Amino acid sequence: MPENGFKNFLTNKMQRRTFLKWSGAISIPVIAGGIGTKMLIDRQEDKKKAKAESPEKMISTCSINNCGGRCVIKAHVKDGLVVRVSTDTRESGDISRPPLRACIRGRNYRSLLYHPDRLKYPMKRVGKRGEGKFKRIPWDEAIDIIASEVKRIGDTYGPESRYVNYASGQSWGIHGGKAAVRKLLSLTGGFLNYHNDYSSGAGNVATPYTYGTNNSGSSFDSLLHSKYIILWGQNPSEMIFSTPYREYLMQAKKNGAKITVIDPRYTDTAIAFADEWIPILPTTDNALMDAMGYVMITEKLHDQAFLDKYCVGFDGDHMPEGIPKEESLKSYLLGEKDGTPKTPEWAEKICRVSAEKIREIARAYATIKPAALIQGWGPQRHAYGEQVMRGGAQLACLTGNVGKLGGWAAGTGYWSRSNIVFPFSYDNPVKASIPCFLWTKAVEKGSEMSGADGLQGADKLNSNIKLIFNMAGNMLINQHSDINKTRQLLEDERKVEFIVVSDLFMTSSAKYADILLPGTTFFERYDIGVPWCFGDYVVFGEKVIDPLYECRNEYDVFSEVAAKLGVKEKYTEGRTILDLVKESVNRTKKELNPNFPTFDEFSKIGAYHFKYDEPLVGFKEQIDHPEKHSFETPSGKIELFSKQLWDMKQPNEIPAIAKYIPAWEGPSDPLTEKYPLQLIGWHYKRRCHSTYDNQPWLEEAAKQEMWINPTDAKQRGIENGDRVQVLNDRGSLVIDVKVTPRITPGVVGIPQGAWYTPDKDGLDQRGSLNVLTSQRPTPLAKANPQQTNLVEVKKM
Repeated sequence: MPENGFKNFLTNKMQRRTFLKWSGAISIPVIAGGIGTKMLIDRQEDKKKAKAESPEKMISTCSINNCGGRCVIKAHVKDGLVVRVSTDTRESGDISRPPLRACIRGRNYRSLLYHPDRLKYPMKRVGKRGEGKFKRIPWDEAIDIIASEVKRIGDTYGPESRYVNYASGQSWGIHGGKAAVRKLLSLTGGFLNYHNDYSSGAGNVATPYTYGTNNSGSSFDSLLHSKYIILWGQNPSEMIFSTPYREYLMQAKKNGAKITVIDPRYTDTAIAFADEWIPILPTTDNALMDAMGYVMITEKLHDQAFLDKYCVGFDGDHMPEGIPKEESLKSYLLGEKDGTPKTPEWAEKICRVSAEKIREIARAYATIKPAALIQGWGPQRHAYGEQVMRGGAQLACLTGNVGKLGGWAAGTGYWSRSNIVFPFSYDNPVKASIPCFLWTKAVEKGSEMSGADGLQGADKLNSNIKLIFNMAGNMLINQHSDINKTRQLLEDERKVEFIVVSDLFMTSSAKYADILLPGTTFFERYDIGVPWCFGDYVVFGEKVIDPLYECRNEYDVFSEVAAKLGVKEKYTEGRTILDLVKESVNRTKKELNPNFPTFDEFSKIGAYHFKYDEPLVGFKEQIDHPEKHSFETPSGKIELFSKQLWDMKQPNEIPAIAKYIPAWEGPSDPLTEKYPLQLIGWHYKRRCHSTYDNQPWLEEAAKQEMWINPTDAKQRGIENGDRVQVLNDRGSLVIDVKVTPRITPGVVGIPQGAWYTPDKDGLDQRGSLNVLTSQRPTPLAKANPQQTNLVEVKKM
């Protein structure tokens, strides 16, 4: 959003009658977003003069934003305009086909589509990088410049200098912007790959050391058989993992399941579903896990038969060859080697959960069968997040809840049994790959990176990153850690020489583009919506209207760049976006599922639910038939002790068993004398990561504000609604305050995703969390630690 518009947005609250007027679609100027869409209105008025007013038509489509859920969006179109949106109105009567109902974000999509600040045409930077000063240029010029720079930088520095940044924003579909540019670069020499992600980075690497895979979850209908459910740092009411998930939680609760939420905040999920909320200090989850394990062992509540049969490393009798018995999990929990039994009293001092409460939930989880411990990904986004994911899996094994209907194996928790064919493919000649979180390091010191930095596929890189494509994401600035450090890096044009950004709005990352391209919303293209990794359904993404203004799909843009570089035929293979969608449907029916609908059927029904006779239970085959199905670990069993990790010889940060390790910038760090409060973020119901931050309706629904406990607020003379400064050695920001007992003392929380908006002195005015987060990665996965921050809060 332009700076002046954003200032107005920050200072002026949207009036209630304005909200009602917009939501009621009273007039075309309001529908279209005001004066910023005059050219669109004029075009529609001309059409009206040429023909009689047409009736309203309903078109079913699907959002392809980077949200875990996929909901049905019904666009009501009249005279070429989306006049309103509705969603799936089916009731929850058939639990096998739960309604795919939009949340508050989905009901705002029309405002997104017609927002007056939509990017409308390609632009070229004219000021200093980051100033946000651009001039309009024709598409031919933009394509010529991109093609020229792709060739120049590739020829000068080699293909490893070219990088497509992590993030997918509003193009998380079968032919998204990242895939489009990656194929172009693959056909012209290649590009530097990345691996892992920002969401579950530590878990993605850690969980396979226990189970051999990240597919440790079960289908959500399995929860209908659970009697006890622990949601550990998981908030599906706001962070939507899959649209039907909440329906299954509600039904599980109706079936009598007790639900416990463990989280530093009393979340919307705790309000909606929990029988009990257990507040905990961030970064201390493993202390609680260790103490729960201690209770289970000392009270003989653990499933010894399960541990003996399926696991390696629980006790001295089941250790890998050559490993001392005192290195076992049981020995650690009992304190036999270090002299510190991991008692509830020991843990209480660390995590601030009372010893009696620790005993209570340990006993409940061990004795109420079957029980599901489902881990969110927020807790693993901290300094030693790898331990959290392996620690949860450890508890699932101690209680014997792995491979059981109604149980859950914990860990990363991916599951999938319903697939479609993704026809858009490429083969990158470059095999080198960096951890996605370390792209800023690859800009500064890429040629110095090695395996110790997580480099894969090569011993070294031949170049630092010199060209960045940032497609439909806000990761360049807003969503990456330590904004001030990243900003200074990108402002130095000697480092990254050329940046291309495609987006819908002038986000904080878009301001750092050299060429800025106006992208399309899901209303303006064909696609298929697939929930992240969780769900038994897919949704058809019907094109509702033609792209507005001069906006274009990235696939079409880069096919023209490919033509300039002489590879268009190889790039498109003669296919349009619609052809790709049709191919996906046809091949899915032919190659994967003969019951899958035809393209015409799919487009008509809008959403397809895969059908199964019974729930998917993670590791059921390995538990029921171990002689035929082994775990994908070196031993073929669940590895509570990992010899692979032991052989890394870094026991203080990468231990062979999951354990509590005090976090840097955690509650025991001496830095608390200067910055005494732990800062966390969360996925907010009014945003999808940073998408929608410029939407006034959603600001009215959920204000950008920092949560602070009344105890901490009183100590600082802070009252509800005050404006405060939040600071540490990496930066500072200002934000309004919500004083609430819904967050544990010693912790403050800022919803992540607010657009970085500095004033003339560089002080962020919007409350962008990553001004305060660190670029120091986790030790094993080299993943982001964005929940590990110490700060102080001062009243303005």
